[in-house]
This record gives sequence, C-alpha cells and structure tokens, in this order.
Amino acid sequence: MFGFLKRLFGGSKQDRDIKALRPTVAKINEEFAKLSALSNDQLRGKTIEFRARIAEGLRPIDEEIAKLREQAKATENVDKKQGIYDNVDRVKKDRDKALEEILLGILPQAFAVVKETARRFTQNETLTTTATDFDRNLAAKLGERNTFLSFEGTNAIWQKTWLAAGGQVTWDMVHYDVQLMGGIVLHQGKIAEMATGEGKTLVATLPTYLNGLSGEGIHVVTVNDYLARRDSEWMAPLLNFLFLTVDCIDKYQPNSPERREAYRADVIYGTNNEFGFDYLRDNMAHSVDDIVQRKFHYAMVDEVDSVLVDDARTPLIISGPTTRDNRDELYTALKRPVEALVEEQKKLMNELLRDAKTKIAAGNTSYEEGGGGLSLFRAHRALPKNRAL
Repeated sequence: MFGFLKRLFGGSKQDRDIKALRPTVAKINEEFAKLSALSNDQLRGKTIEFRARIAEGLRPIDEEIAKLREQAKATENVDKKQGIYDNVDRVKKDRDKALEEILLGILPQAFAVVKETARRFTQNETLTTTATDFDRNLAAKLGERNTFLSFEGTNAIWQKTWLAAGGQVTWDMVHYDVQLMGGIVLHQGKIAEMATGEGKTLVATLPTYLNGLSGEGIHVVTVNDYLARRDSEWMAPLLNFLFLTVDCIDKYQPNSPERREAYRADVIYGTNNEFGFDYLRDNMAHSVDDIVQRKFHYAMVDEVDSVLVDDARTPLIISGPTTRDNRDELYTALKRPVEALVEEQKKLMNELLRDAKTKIAAGNTSYEEGGGGLSLFRAHRALPKNRAL
C-alpha cells in the first residue's frame, strides 16, 4: 500500500530529483557524441571557446565596473567616492548572477568535454597535441614532478600514466550517468551523497572544470593533507590538458610566495584547516601585499559531513605572540586617547545634526556641500546608532 501511494503521488524526493536531472544528462551525452570527431587540439580549443563566451557575456558589466572605478579615482570628495564604490559592489553581485547564468548555459557542453577527455585518456596510451606556451610553462613549473607531459618537436605528448602522491596511477575512468548527475548537483551548491568507490573524485572534475573556466579560482577542500596532495596530482593532467592550472596549498609554507602563487591557480586543492588558517591570517594582515587568498568564488568540500560537522567542533584559533603585561600596558596607554577620540566624534556628530536640523527646516535638503542632507548623512556616518537620528 505504501509503495502504491508513493508511486501515485509522484515517487520519493530522490525519484523526483533524479527525474529532474535526466534531461540535462541526456543533453550532456548528446553533446558528448559530437566530440569524437574532433582532433585533440580542437577538443582543447573548447576551453578557449567557452572562456570567450563567458568574457563576451560579462563584457557590458565589466565595462560598467571599470567605468565606475575610473569615476572613483577622479572623485576627490570622500563621501561621493564611497558611494561609487558601494555601487561597484552592487554591480559585482549582478556580475556573479550573470556568470552563473552563462555557466548554466554551457554546462552540458563543458561536462561533455570533460567526459570526452577522460575517454581519450582511457583508450589511448598517449595523446598528442600541438605544444602551446601553456604546456611549456606547465612543464617548466613542475620540473621533476612532471611525469605526464613531454615534447617532441612542436608536439606535446600527454601520458595516461603518472605519479600521484608517490604512487603510479593509470587513467581508466569515464563518467557514467550517475556521475554526471553528481556533477550537476555539486554545481548547484548541493550535497551529493555517493557510496565508496562510486567515483566521487571523478565527479568533482565536472563542476571543477565548469567553474574553473571563469578564472575566479576553485577551492577543493579535503579532510587531510594526503588526500589534498593525491587528488591534486591525480586530477591535474586531465584539467591541465584542458588549459586549467592546478595547485595544492598544502605543499607550501604559510605566507610564502609559493602559497600565494598557488591561490592564483584555476583549481586550488587543500585541507580545511589550511584554508581556514590562511583566512584568519589574511584578516590579521597589515598590508594588502601580505594577503594570500583572493575573492571567494566557488568551493567543493570532500567528506562534507566530516569537515563541516566533526572537524567544525574544534575552532581554529590564531593569535600573535604577546604577554599579559604587554597587553595591559598597551590597553592603559590607548584607553584615554581612544575615549577622547570618541568624545570628539560625539561632539562633531551633534554639531552636524544641529546643522542638518536647521538647514532642513529652512528647506535646504541638498546633498551638495553646505546642504542639510549632506550634514545629516555625515552625522549618520559619524555615529550611525545615535537614537537622535
């Protein structure tokens, strides 16, 4: 009876979710079937094509942001400058929404490109492409760690076997439909629950590639140092073949130039603790040059229950070296000047508020210099929580 009622009302939540994903999976496989006729260079060229589409779609918004920033640089009035930068922040949010729409539009094709790349690595001992500056720079950066890319004249030779975390791996995986579904779910910002051995690491390559096309940086968060290093080296050749850079922050010391450079990669692997401590250090930085992370864009968390539930019970704590006596001495030295500063701020606020009341009562509500509106705005900036406002 229960099974009959469940079927009668459209099945379980899982059944409905899978049903909703099937049309997209069918479209991915349809695009996948078209790619077999392409050469290796043409397959790689899909990344350039996707990035061009993203850049073209975002061009009007990027031009607007650039124009606003130029206006801010040319404005000397502090309040007007702040207003322009507030507008920049608003436009950036619109940009994120526009980017998401573009990525959703190219998702079937992008996933198909990753699947076709995985198929070619599986079915061929080597893949030959025309060597590019990207390939040569990649090989130079990896140095002795490069075990999958070599050159013959003007050609680049990609091996299907390489070293990952000290062990040899041979690529033999192609995405099944269930893995395509998992990739769609991850891109949607949801949790994809998959059994051990069902290919979670392979699933991650799909949304990693799609979101890596934006150039904004992808964080792949793992539970331990071994997995971070292994997965980054295991998946790197597949993503490198498609012109995406890959790095792992756990390989480098905190605050080092190497770690800062790792954060500039398209795909950044690392453990939750290292990402977390870098975030805390960046918030304690005295200079912009000391910050290692960049604007957050997209992240995937492996073993999400462990990272966000179990490990989250232990807080990340970071502090600078100091002594109790030094803290007390510093507090005593700063207390009086800070109190005096706050009193001056209150006096200024009251003067601005009186000026605003007088001018507004006389009908002068202008936000230009000498206007009541501007005085009221400055009073609010001086003490936003003052009840008199």
